[in-house]
Amino acid sequence: MTGFTGRGDELGRLLAAFDPADGGESGVVPVLVAALSGLGGIGKTALAVEAAHEACGQGWFPGGVLFLDLHGYDDDPVTGQQALEALLRALGAEPEHIPVRADERGALYRSMLAERRRERGAVLVLADNASSPEQVRPLIPGDARHRVLVTSRSKLPQLGARLLALDELMPEEAVELLDRALRIADPDDGRVGDAAEAAVELAARCGHLPLALQIAAALLALDRDKPVAELAAELSEFGDRLVHLDDGERSVRAAFDLSYRRLPADQARLLRLLALAPGSEVTTEAVTVLTGGDVPPNRDLDALARAHLVERGTGRGRWGLHDLVRAFGGATAVGQAGFVAEGNEARSRLLEYFHRWAEAAEQRLEWFPGQPEPERFADYRAAFEWLDAEREGLVAAVQWAHEPPYTDMAVSLAERLATYLSRRRYFEDWITVARTAREAAHRRGNRRAEAGAWESLGSGLRQAGRYDEALGALGRACELFRAVGDANREVFALNKFGIALQVAGRLDEAIDVHRRDLDLFRSAGDRRGEAIAWINLGGALAEGGRLDEAIDAHTRACDLLGTVGDRHHEAYAWSNLGSALQRTGRVRQAIESYRKSLENYAEFEDWYGEGLTLEQLASAHEDAQEPCEARSCRLRAADSFTRANAPDRATAARRAAAEPFTP
Repeated sequence: MTGFTGRGDELGRLLAAFDPADGGESGVVPVLVAALSGLGGIGKTALAVEAAHEACGQGWFPGGVLFLDLHGYDDDPVTGQQALEALLRALGAEPEHIPVRADERGALYRSMLAERRRERGAVLVLADNASSPEQVRPLIPGDARHRVLVTSRSKLPQLGARLLALDELMPEEAVELLDRALRIADPDDGRVGDAAEAAVELAARCGHLPLALQIAAALLALDRDKPVAELAAELSEFGDRLVHLDDGERSVRAAFDLSYRRLPADQARLLRLLALAPGSEVTTEAVTVLTGGDVPPNRDLDALARAHLVERGTGRGRWGLHDLVRAFGGATAVGQAGFVAEGNEARSRLLEYFHRWAEAAEQRLEWFPGQPEPERFADYRAAFEWLDAEREGLVAAVQWAHEPPYTDMAVSLAERLATYLSRRRYFEDWITVARTAREAAHRRGNRRAEAGAWESLGSGLRQAGRYDEALGALGRACELFRAVGDANREVFALNKFGIALQVAGRLDEAIDVHRRDLDLFRSAGDRRGEAIAWINLGGALAEGGRLDEAIDAHTRACDLLGTVGDRHHEAYAWSNLGSALQRTGRVRQAIESYRKSLENYAEFEDWYGEGLTLEQLASAHEDAQEPCEARSCRLRAADSFTRANAPDRATAARRAAAEPFTP
């Protein structure tokens, strides 16, 4: 078929269903019906026609191909009996001889197919654009040597057919489709090949949907001077994307609208609300929050999935939308006050839900014995599992802070995510949400929230290695906390400012800040804060070569943290103490400190901290002439770094483990 591209695997599966030598996947019953389903514009008809051509080329259907469009999603779809009449006419029946009764009409159809098989051979019936099993059932022949291929936007499992669902094209296939379509219009049009990166971007803006890609190609063909990058830029505005994907004859919006108009009211509402969900996927629980219902709308979700308007996500109970369906769903509310109000209420409910659970997860991650037990998550793992599953949506929801109705809640959500994003080392996400919160709080005039966002931003920048920016952000946080009279938050921000000074190599300044911080925590009677200040002071002293002072500082930190029960920070303290002891030649004491640190890290899923300590322990074993123990620690460190989203450190640890030991 001219212009057809990609779909090699799907074409192979269809041809296997047509092959008269194929006994079906069971090896027993020949496949009589194949049902090809997918989103409107996904390329079902093109694939079906290509498969029909290929099958005829193989000589499998010498009786011919009977094609009919069932118009299943039009206002007046073809009924099964109307379709049967059309096929009878195509087989040569005179109109006056076509029975009125359905059973007699079906009998004539089967007998004419049998006669066609005896005279010419098997027939392929291609029933395009069906919307219900009732349209197709009358068309199924009695002889299994014939085949029926159905295309539909719904999966139609009721037909007992071999089912094949189409997804969007692979990125390289989508680019190939663009290039081929342009070269069909003009063989010398090499714009896609000449602008490869822009073509990849354009294909992505089209959602790798064949209809959208064909429209984009038509728009480029109409304007020979238009660069590919220019059209990609026009499609970059998400809300306006469907406006551009219209070439005057074909329209992605119109294709989706055919499916949308057939939806019952509850399913149409659900699709509109799903389009508002942040992130690429959403859980069933979050969908329930969006709808405001008491029970999950499972039946409606399943119905939308069968219609290919909703996609099943990466795990059970997760749902997503194709990018263009999301744009369509959001556009349906434009200009309709009732739909807009419905959407605003749904987003408020979802943001409150995210905030409530993120706050509970933060409480669990920062909990240590002696504090009230958090209620919503039983342990650290449960909190991490929820945050990991919802991370993309949580980060996206923070972007709602730019809209006044959601500013305060979204800014607070950003702050709730800082501990998690730090522990999991998602630094870019951390910087993104902190920067969004800072800008929104500033516009709102909330100086306390702005100070918190500056503090979070500075910590994220520091862990990402952007030290100068981190110092500027943390310095600003200290100023704002001082201005609003929040001495407690100011001292914690000062503590982080000292760490940033240390990693930036300004050790003397860092030591001075940590000593000042230590005095402030002592004056406030904050023993946990005092211990953290001792850890940071000890680190700066050790880096400056003042090892005996560092050992004293870390020992004080371990004692204090053991008293207050903060085992996570105690893990840092034991690790730092081990490092200082090792540098002074006290290797056995260092090994014991590292082991105590690892016992604590195991409780918190702090895999990066665990990996660092395992590397330090490996070094201590090497100093003790214990190469086997050292190699084991480095391999364990590699596993920890892999889990901590630090692949470079993992590779380095494995490489070090493979090197021969040199005494």
